[in-house]
Amino acid sequence: MDLKEYFENRKGFGVLSTADGTGRVNSAVYSRPHAMDDGSLAFLMPDRLTHFNLQSNPRAAYLFREEGPGYKGKRLHLTKIREETDPDLVHTLRRRHSTPESQEKEGDRFVVFFRVDKVLPLIGPGEEG
Repeated sequence: MDLKEYFENRKGFGVLSTADGTGRVNSAVYSRPHAMDDGSLAFLMPDRLTHFNLQSNPRAAYLFREEGPGYKGKRLHLTKIREETDPDLVHTLRRRHSTPESQEKEGDRFVVFFRVDKVLPLIGPGEEG
């Protein structure tokens, strides 16, 4: 199963981890990524610590635990390849609809694209792809 199909058909809980240029680590809760046609993954993110870290260190890790019993999911090793601020793209990728007032409070949103370097199962050392 490819990642586009996987993330379109699963619900769960995700954590995106980044580190700044000196190695200080941050982890933040993120929803499922958007799997793009070119194989990259995209996350919508506000201008906070995760976004700041990616300016000096393009590497990230995403852990996704599927809803349901047991420990099923994926661990992804990622590298940032680009980001965009196009409001139309941000609006298109939003899964949650909020009022213009709440969007203004949230501030700028970035669409950050990642190359998938490695996919691992949630539990265990084996590679899935």
